[in-house]
Amino acid sequence: MTRLEHRHRVPHDSATTWLEPRNDVVIERRTEHSPTTSTFDAHVGPFHRWHRQVSLIADADGHTIVDEVVDYRLAVPVWGLLFRPALRHHLRRPPRPEGHQPWWAPPEALDSRAATVLSVLCVFAVISGYLGTLITQTLTYAADQFGAGTGEQGTLLAIVRIGVLLSLAIVALADKHGRKRVLVAALLGSCVITALGALSTEMVWLGASQTFARSLSTVVVILIAVMAAEEMPSGTRAFAVSVVTMTAALGAGLCVLNLLYVDVSISAWRFAYLVPLIAIYPCLRISRRLPETKRFETRQRRVSNSPTKSIKDRIHWRRFAMLATGAFLWSLFLAPAAQFLNEFLRTERGFSGVLIAVFVLATNTPGGIGIVVGGKLADRHGRRIVGAIGIAGGVLFTVISYLSWGWPLWLASVAAAVIGAVAVPALAVYGPELFPTSQRGTANGGLQVVAVAGSSLGLLIVGWLADRVEGLGHAMAVVAIAPALLIFVVLFWFPETARRELEELNPSDHEHNQ
Repeated sequence: MTRLEHRHRVPHDSATTWLEPRNDVVIERRTEHSPTTSTFDAHVGPFHRWHRQVSLIADADGHTIVDEVVDYRLAVPVWGLLFRPALRHHLRRPPRPEGHQPWWAPPEALDSRAATVLSVLCVFAVISGYLGTLITQTLTYAADQFGAGTGEQGTLLAIVRIGVLLSLAIVALADKHGRKRVLVAALLGSCVITALGALSTEMVWLGASQTFARSLSTVVVILIAVMAAEEMPSGTRAFAVSVVTMTAALGAGLCVLNLLYVDVSISAWRFAYLVPLIAIYPCLRISRRLPETKRFETRQRRVSNSPTKSIKDRIHWRRFAMLATGAFLWSLFLAPAAQFLNEFLRTERGFSGVLIAVFVLATNTPGGIGIVVGGKLADRHGRRIVGAIGIAGGVLFTVISYLSWGWPLWLASVAAAVIGAVAVPALAVYGPELFPTSQRGTANGGLQVVAVAGSSLGLLIVGWLADRVEGLGHAMAVVAIAPALLIFVVLFWFPETARRELEELNPSDHEHNQ
């Protein structure tokens, strides 16, 4: 339990503001009230316990002494240490009648369950971010040891993505047996199989182990998004996606740190594949705090009460085609832009492993700003316009960075990371939103298959073109045609889903709840 004690000396005419309930990070309800005192507990808020007591004492010179005591227990496992200083600073301010969310808080207050779920999912996202980035960061060094060229690297990356077909079968189990069980099993399995890559004797071994490991880590990414969508309030779904995306980027950044030592030895890259083993025990412990989603449990009760013991919902194929088109076009550009970055920096710009690590961290870290801003903007102002702006700016500056040298390369990469990140939460939230509970995992698995098909094609095209034109920059400019088309798809085909409940977006769920 944390206790905060504040004393403020304020003008008499503004003192009564402190006796009003808060409507920001926490939505309070008054339990006791008098002209000079008030006590409150939490109606909604990310706290296991919340109690605030305020008393006013008139001063002799027209001022009032405000004594405030706040006792709370934050429902934010692991990440609470980061939020406590910001929360402490925010609580020194008086309540505002219209409510005011600080910049670091979601657009709507989360309850204790939602805050706990989001916190645990963010931990899992860090690990999935590391697992999903590993082959990208280390492939150029593994290829150097095994004597493989750019074309062979592109082929391996494309083959690794075929494992997404396995992820489709696995993620479908989450629609039958629960999100949590499949999520935790996939996360642990991916960590173990990834470690086998450290024993690789050739590119085929590395590719085979990563095929299975990436299929499981893909399941983790899909189910994190599904659980976040099913547990968050309607006005915070894009924000939740932005937070898990940002923590996944943290995991990717931790993976980038492996580049600090890869030049020490030709085999040093292998150590990076053993690191995920460290995460197994902490994941098992924290998974105990993760409940099954309410929407899945509600559906399971409906199935149990059904005379046939089954309720079948159809996937909305027009929606699937729409999102699949978007996923294909976006991945066709995004995958080669990310996967060939280290190869581009090492072979075409002469960067060392340490300088690549510095470049990636320095240019990608500011993207966290774009992710958070994009999530909030998408919840407040709509997904489509925010997504279109992010795509346009991100793609433009990515192409410029691949065609640049020196400081323009660094500046363009920062601009691409920040602006492009704005589109991530706006677009990523569509998949979980537009399908019913019984098909949400399967449909998003199918979308991932299409996305991987796009990324595989993009890797093959860029890998082939880079060996025949003037480097990777011109190849990236060619595949930029795909996201240019995507902007029109988003603006004129995608629906607006901001601030709408999942049951409103998926009427079959609402009908079954009747």
